[in-house]
Amino acid sequence: MRDYDMIEDEFDVLFRRMMRPFRELDTIWDEIKESPNTKTFGPYYYGYSITVGPDGHPVVKEYGNVRPGLLPSAETREPLVDVIIDDKEKLLKVVAEMPGVEKKDIKIEVVGRTINLDAEHGEKKYHAKIPIKQKVDEESVKATYSNGILEVKFKLKEEDKPKGKTVPVE
Repeated sequence: MRDYDMIEDEFDVLFRRMMRPFRELDTIWDEIKESPNTKTFGPYYYGYSITVGPDGHPVVKEYGNVRPGLLPSAETREPLVDVIIDDKEKLLKVVAEMPGVEKKDIKIEVVGRTINLDAEHGEKKYHAKIPIKQKVDEESVKATYSNGILEVKFKLKEEDKPKGKTVPVE
């Protein structure tokens, strides 16, 4: 037997010994996967890709591991909300994306320094509590809704400037 063959045999023995724990884990994992108590889940994704075909017409393809209607869904969604401070106009704007509802479906309530947004139309349900960190004039609030975008505007109140006091030194 040549030295090369001995080294190769020794390497095979060491490799098998080193891989033994992983083979045992594979056996255990196979048992776990086939157990009736094992549940697998997510991530869930679904979408469309749109490209232009060689004939110039759009080609729409679905992708993902679930189909529409099979996605796990919460009953109520939180809309995407942006809070914008316009120092030039002295306004606080709250912009919320709530597609699929109508003006009559939206309920806005200002409680203290929080805006509560609720909307429901068919299967579309939205809810959000938006904290207001700035001082605003609650009486100036106005809301508009168009094309799935809700915009709530407040006039900003001037911040109370602290009054100083001169302290005499005795």
